[in-house]
Amino acid sequence: MIATYGHGTENDFLLIFDPEDQIALSQQQVAAMCHRTTGLDTDGLIRITKADGKWFMDYRNNDGSIAEMCGNGIRVMAKYLVEKGHHPVGIFGINTRAGMKYLAVPDTGDISVNMGQVQEIYGEIHASANGHTWNGYNINVGNPHAVVFVDDVADAGNLEGAPVVTPEDEYPDGVNVEFVQFLENGEIKMRVHERGVGETPSCGTGTCAVALAATLKKGQKLPSRWIINPPGGRLIVDIDGHSNATLIGPAVIGADHDVSKYL
Repeated sequence: MIATYGHGTENDFLLIFDPEDQIALSQQQVAAMCHRTTGLDTDGLIRITKADGKWFMDYRNNDGSIAEMCGNGIRVMAKYLVEKGHHPVGIFGINTRAGMKYLAVPDTGDISVNMGQVQEIYGEIHASANGHTWNGYNINVGNPHAVVFVDDVADAGNLEGAPVVTPEDEYPDGVNVEFVQFLENGEIKMRVHERGVGETPSCGTGTCAVALAATLKKGQKLPSRWIINPPGGRLIVDIDGHSNATLIGPAVIGADHDVSKYL
């Protein structure tokens, strides 16, 4: 079986093309393919299939667990479909466990994806890492995010292990945690620990969560636009007056790999 490598701002994935929905992958098989040392060292896997005649993104985390969707990953999937000749350039939809997402995919350049509504879930949350505890925002982008603001993203320390987020019962399936620093030029710097993965160079849904949290933190009104700089690159997030987010950024398709030995 062949898997294709791809990344969006260095948030990287294996893509398996399965339009007939015939490939069943166990959590253990996905984890083996994505493993940091014995596998192909990726943040996750995307099985590209179809449901009811529409493209569907079956997204799995690095540990093989199922996730609702991935903002960087869906741009990479769209780039794959266009680059491999499975779909023409333009605007089209990809269904996910977090609902249908529409993308604008040009021949070259950045890809835009409508991420849907970004919502603050009211109630105080706290995130602890590296001996520090911060108050934060509980944000839902179809998946859960805890966003905290720090003086320097280095204050979060080593993010190999998951930060402690309370109240724990707010996140029964775990939570993505973003550490956010405002820069003097008006842009944002961030680091992220993704549930089921660890620290990653970028997180598409995370940048959308950060954009809403930054708007709230600054006491601004919607619409808003933020330029966000995770370690892997530069992303733009627009949030309209109805809290709908559009994520804009690059996607790159790389080499094919035979993954049969992991199955």
